[in-house]
Amino acid sequence: MALSLNPVQIMKAEAEEERSETARLSSFVGAIAVGDLVRSTLGPRGMDKILVAMGRNEGSIEVTNDGATILRNIGVDNPAAKILVDISKTQDDEVGDGTTSVVVLASELLREAEKLVSMRLHPQTIIAGYRRATDFARSALTDSALDNSSDPVKFREDLMKIAKTTLSSKILSQHKEFFANLCVDSVLRLKGSGNLDAIQIIKKQGGTLGDSFLDEGFILEKKIGVNQPKRIENAKILVANTPMDTDKIKVFGSKISVESTAKVAELELAEKEKMKGKVQKILKHEINVFINR
Repeated sequence: MALSLNPVQIMKAEAEEERSETARLSSFVGAIAVGDLVRSTLGPRGMDKILVAMGRNEGSIEVTNDGATILRNIGVDNPAAKILVDISKTQDDEVGDGTTSVVVLASELLREAEKLVSMRLHPQTIIAGYRRATDFARSALTDSALDNSSDPVKFREDLMKIAKTTLSSKILSQHKEFFANLCVDSVLRLKGSGNLDAIQIIKKQGGTLGDSFLDEGFILEKKIGVNQPKRIENAKILVANTPMDTDKIKVFGSKISVESTAKVAELELAEKEKMKGKVQKILKHEINVFINR
């Protein structure tokens, strides 16, 4: 009796397998290539990249020097390169700046690690050295840090320097003094909360960068009804989330059978009476501004 043993296929038909030195080298090359891609956008003299979309939005063009935007829009299939892309996304979410710097730093560390690996140093030994270096760097930064939070004037100056540094490498670097003031004023209003979602940014087409402003109140993008006042002072406002149209009967999940159009008219009249009652309830609050939905 002949016994034939077929090898067990655990990978897809077109899967490629890399091992040992080849796998390590491809990881180094992919990560270093990503670092080289965004390196030229770093700093005040960094150059912009022109991104041309493919696929669904083919032909649309975006000009940017933001590392996170560039890496988010390029196709990366190298595992090590994907990790660098994830690093930039995390940096963008957590800090909001330094997306390019963190990728360039990581790729340079890998470039140096490649030299050490070629000298037959074990990767774990290299990682242990990098961890010790991280501890030294962190302690050096902690020792040189200054805390001016108790002095409002100096604290604002520090925030202005941080904002200007961040804006120096952005497209609006020509207006960094103006926008640094806007940023610092808006952040100081949070009174230390750190919840940036509390700062509402409304984008409007037209005008110049200098037309941007920070308002003391709350701007709500709403269209004002026909023949209604455009300005009200000492407003008493009611914000509601309720339907205010009577053009159709709203009985969800129900089916109504009627014998004649007169019955439909009766139903619509009942709906209008119900709406009238709702309006009377709103008027009882003696408001002069009603914002709905």
